Amino acid sequence: MMSVGRSQIRELNDRDCGVVSEAFASQGWNKPAARFENYIAEQQTKLRSAYVAERAGRIAGYVTINWKPSYRYFADKRIPEIQDLNVLLTHRRSGVATALLDVVEKVAFERSPRVGIGVGLHSGYNAAQRLYGLRGYIPDGNGVHWKGKPVGENEGVALDDDLILYLVKTRMT
Repeated sequence: MMSVGRSQIRELNDRDCGVVSEAFASQGWNKPAARFENYIAEQQTKLRSAYVAERAGRIAGYVTINWKPSYRYFADKRIPEIQDLNVLLTHRRSGVATALLDVVEKVAFERSPRVGIGVGLHSGYNAAQRLYGLRGYIPDGNGVHWKGKPVGENEGVALDDDLILYLVKTRMT
């Protein structure tokens, strides 16, 4: 377990699956326990690393690093991808996301000179967009993607959770 500010960050374990799922369900977000069970299985095969944040002994958020991302640019360049960063509404703007990112960036930079992350483009992602920019993430230069495919000029797509801009951060030496 690592202390980062007022947060305790540790690896996700079997006992967390239902607890994390229920914590997010209590605010109306669907995060099934099976998602976290899958993350644990992927941790065991070294495909992913998953972490939870606690505040005062209670779940506050979680994040994962996908070591073999499906996004082709990251896969081809062997850039690990930070995925599924989520903080409970009651813990927003309290440093939980920053603490989680501090830990996963440190872990990622131990294995790679760069780390990537995707961010949605609609207003529900405003805080994330700002946070990632302030942390030094820049667009990867491949435009926006919708449902996993690049969006061409003048192509119409829905402004939904599937419209993503991928960003990269380079380790400072």
